[in-house]
Amino acid sequence: MRIGMGLSYTGGFHETVAELADFERAGLDIVSVAELYSFDAVSQLGFIAARTERIQIASSIFPIYSRTPAMLAMTAAGLDYVSGGRFIMGLGASGPQVIEGWHGVPYDAPIGRTREIIEICRLVWRREPVAYRGRYYQLPLEGGTGLGKPLKIINHPVRERIPVAVAAIGPKNVELAAELAEAWMPIFYLPEKSAEVWGGALADGLAKRDPALGPLDVSAGAPLAIGDDVAGLRDRIRPQLALYIGGMGARDRNFYNDLARRYGYEAEAKAIQDAYLDGRKAEAEALVPAELIERISLIGPNGYVAERLAAYREAGVTTLNVTPLAPTHEARVRLIEQIRALAP
Repeated sequence: MRIGMGLSYTGGFHETVAELADFERAGLDIVSVAELYSFDAVSQLGFIAARTERIQIASSIFPIYSRTPAMLAMTAAGLDYVSGGRFIMGLGASGPQVIEGWHGVPYDAPIGRTREIIEICRLVWRREPVAYRGRYYQLPLEGGTGLGKPLKIINHPVRERIPVAVAAIGPKNVELAAELAEAWMPIFYLPEKSAEVWGGALADGLAKRDPALGPLDVSAGAPLAIGDDVAGLRDRIRPQLALYIGGMGARDRNFYNDLARRYGYEAEAKAIQDAYLDGRKAEAEALVPAELIERISLIGPNGYVAERLAAYREAGVTTLNVTPLAPTHEARVRLIEQIRALAP
């Protein structure tokens, strides 16, 4: 099982990057950078590539609407180049609040667009002239000046197949990830419910998967704290869960609220959303079920974390992206060493 860690997009970037060498020595395999409506992820990933030697770097995620397919391919090839073949391109649809509110483009056809983007990127990386006729993207452009022609990327990419990871929780998106991507990134992963919630979609996608892609890497995340007195840290997860379940989307269109319902927390999901959208955020946080927090976290004594790791492994997780909850850099490095030892 590979171990990954995301970098915060809210501050302390230079200090964290300076400390990445310690995480590399502790056994960290992947570091990822998110891209929301903050600083872009590309400049930060390039900086990280220059300051590290072994660790893989990943976007988590590039929204599919914020760049053209060719620019996504070029960006991935550039990051793979400056990192010496260490880049993983994480893609995701984000949501209409960000895509239409921040980027000002329609949030439409996320599944179809993701499929076509992956296909176009792989044409680019193979240095084939990009002639593509999809439903959402046509290269060269139809109906323009008529002067466009199929082009191939000038540089030779380090790899002709840069790994693609798709963030997905809806059944059709998960099916697409299992069919086309090297990796699937679910959020708020609950191992005991994974087969019930996603098993059918994964099976349908894997049935259409090209064997050349290799096994699907299942990349799940979890907050991490190991010790006999750390259970109280679970409450630190409440604000994020309340935000996503309650406020990340409209009342009738919230993918994370839907996921909580599919996990079996239908009444709780409704109550959290009602409270959050009414402005009662503290109440929404208090309504997040303690059981849900416990089951999607790796927070507890060493033996308990080992048991939870076994559940993740049994559910098919092959990459674990952790958020170390500790007050000092040294303590966070120690957590990576501990989880590395528990998840060989």
